Amino acid sequence: MNRQEQAFQAVAIDTRAGVTAAVHATRPSLAKRAIASTLIASCTLMALPMHASAQVVPTEALVQPAATVGTAADSRVRVNAFFAREDVRRAMVKEGVDAAAAQSRVDAMSDDEIRALDGRIAEAPAGGDVLGIIFTVFVILLITDILGFTKVFPFTRSIR
Repeated sequence: MNRQEQAFQAVAIDTRAGVTAAVHATRPSLAKRAIASTLIASCTLMALPMHASAQVVPTEALVQPAATVGTAADSRVRVNAFFAREDVRRAMVKEGVDAAAAQSRVDAMSDDEIRALDGRIAEAPAGGDVLGIIFTVFVILLITDILGFTKVFPFTRSIR
């Protein structure tokens, strides 16, 4: 006999006692009352006003340039790794610069100068910009072809 059947049987037995017996038989269990009490208290507390504050923060305060990230030693390591690359050495030789002389000048730079150079190296384009521009032009032409404004690609089907 499950719990609901027991409750009905208790109501049937106590019908002679009146309505109060039926009320006792349908009273929720202690666990359900505890959960309901917790939910009521939680919902009541959620309705209370919370204090929040906000202010305008300039972008410069949040975003640091790449050159200032890390220590001067980190910047020096990155710059030395840059000058150790073979393509950089070839470019220096091509421009008539002795790689050893350039490296000695880099070694003689102060911490501020090495951070500035590291920042300029980090901001230099890496050759990915050309592909990005070509891809963007391709997507724009593809969309205008699909919309029927142009007819550049023969494999597209206009919606017009």
